[in-house]
Amino acid sequence: MAPARLVFYYRDGCHLCEEMAAILFREWPEQAAAMEWRDVDSDVQWRAAFGDQVPVLQLDERTICALRPDRERIAQHFSAHPNPV
Repeated sequence: MAPARLVFYYRDGCHLCEEMAAILFREWPEQAAAMEWRDVDSDVQWRAAFGDQVPVLQLDERTICALRPDRERIAQHFSAHPNPV
């Protein structure tokens, strides 16, 4: 079975994207380091699909959360508990 594919769609300068990225790196650093980072403005298809919804976190093309971080939903999809803050 192939490993899960984790993708984070973002836009440079987006404060919500920065907030979600910071949460991911702080609470789930291993997953954040392994995920694929996609700037929606670098690809026409990504911009059309996600441009108005960033940030978007997907696992195997299923959206875990969009626009705002949802720690509970993220934790449900990541097998590890978040790092203590």
